[in-house]
This record gives sequence, structure tokens and C-alpha cells, in this order.
Amino acid sequence: MSIALSLGNNLTTGGIFKPTAVNNTSVNNVTDFASVAGSSTLVLLSTQTASASASISFTSGIDSTYDEYIFKFINIHPASDAVNFTFNLSTDSGSNYNVTKTTTLFHAEHAESDSDATLTYRTGEDLAQSSAYQYLGYQGADNDQVVCGELTLFSPSNTTFVKHFIAKISNQHPSEYARNIFMAGYGNTTSAINAIDFKFSSGNIDDGIIKMYGVAKS
Repeated sequence: MSIALSLGNNLTTGGIFKPTAVNNTSVNNVTDFASVAGSSTLVLLSTQTASASASISFTSGIDSTYDEYIFKFINIHPASDAVNFTFNLSTDSGSNYNVTKTTTLFHAEHAESDSDATLTYRTGEDLAQSSAYQYLGYQGADNDQVVCGELTLFSPSNTTFVKHFIAKISNQHPSEYARNIFMAGYGNTTSAINAIDFKFSSGNIDDGIIKMYGVAKS
């Protein structure tokens, strides 16, 4: 109450706080910043580092604890040139990655030479009721060519609705293009998703880190 009165007494007639409205005394009396409406917390659940890895899979920790799971890609580098970075989902803890998906994808790209710049819907990279791995980017293998970005999986443990996901990717095309890729879709299953797999279409993941976060429930 004293904090509210102090702030109220320091409002101008125009509704603007005076410089004295917030000071050490008022801030020291605030005991719970975490309860501010709209706040959310990312909880780091797992970190995996590739080293000539065929794939990176998360087969535990995806459950009803969180309504959102975010996977962050940090400098994912392929061993082979001109390959697709992809993912798939599992309902049996990783025994099979074959969830039926429908997706949509577009990208913006710009050549290093400044000779070309486009914004394109990629009809060849989307899926229509397919259990194939979903494309997240066509990737070069030079040392200055890596995949960075994130994928969010929503309510994977829900057994009433399908499982939506969305991804935002920055990567380098083998022909020296910077690409910004946007992909969204859903796994067409009411079974709980409990595992996810990331890999290149050919060859190993030479290097890179994938972190899995849970978004704390409000």
C-alpha cells in the first residue's frame, strides 16, 4: 500500500511518473518480481553436442511437465556438403520417427555477391500427410556455413489434439546465400509425442549444439 501511495503521489497531472517515483526505498519493498503478469521462464532441460554424430535425438524429458518445448540450434555444421537439415517426431520414445505431418515453408534469401534476393514459398519442401523427415534448410559444409535457429513444439503430451510446431532458421546455402527459413505445421496424431530426432539427409552432424528448453507454465 505504501509503495502504491508513493507512486501515486509522484504522478504529474499528465499521468507521467516523476523521477522520484521509483527509488531504492520503493524497490527494496517489492518482494515478488516473478509474479508480474506476462512473464515466462525458459528452463534448460538438456544439452547435446554433436561430434561426427549420425543424429541428435531427445528421447526423455518431453512430457506433460511443460506445454511448450523449444529446441535451439547453435552452429550445426554438416560433415557433407549440400545436404538438408531435418527433423521427425516419435510417439514410442524414439523406436520410430514416423509421425504423419502436414507443413508449410517459405524462405527469404540473399546472395553474398548481391546478384540475387528472393522471397519464395517452397512447395518442394513442405509435406502433405507424410511421415518423412521435415526439411529445415539446405546446407553447405564450408566452415562459415552453419545452421542456427529454433523449433517450438506445442503441447506434445496432449492426447486430444494434433501437435503443432513452428521453426525459424538462419543458414547458408552451398552456393553462398544467406537464408531465413520459416516452417510451420502439425503432427497429425492425438498420441503423445515423447521424442524428437534431428539429422542431415546425408552424412553426419560434424559439430554443433542443440539445447532443449521447457517453457514454465503460468
